[in-house]
Amino acid sequence: MYRIFPPGDLFSELSRLQRQYQRYSNPTSNIRGYGRSEFPAMNIGGTPDSVEIYAFAPGLDPASIDVTIERGVLTLAGERTPLAVNSEKGAAIHVNERFSGPFRRAVSLPDDADPAQVSARYTDGILCISVKRRESAKRRQVEVQ
Repeated sequence: MYRIFPPGDLFSELSRLQRQYQRYSNPTSNIRGYGRSEFPAMNIGGTPDSVEIYAFAPGLDPASIDVTIERGVLTLAGERTPLAVNSEKGAAIHVNERFSGPFRRAVSLPDDADPAQVSARYTDGILCISVKRRESAKRRQVEVQ
């Protein structure tokens, strides 16, 4: 017999299958920003003056985060160390949902982003990266005479 899924269950089943495929196929980061376990989670936006990238990475040492820009691609890389379990008291882990291990995320930057004008700051577990836009690419008003 065929199993009939209500619409909500069908999409959750497809989502589960996609997660399972990604786990077993061991995907690497690509230019669109999808990475292994998608850590850190990112928000990307822009203003007329800059491209703003927010990476949510609590518990990391800012010095251990590698931020590079090469050929219009911004890459975040690093490693998240596992939490230690108190083995003296015979403790065991039953559920471990916190991602640990190496991570790498890559994001394609727009053509008007200036790789020479980048700033990054890490505050309260959020890495904020601001990439200024080139002056020549900014919109300007031309007066008609």
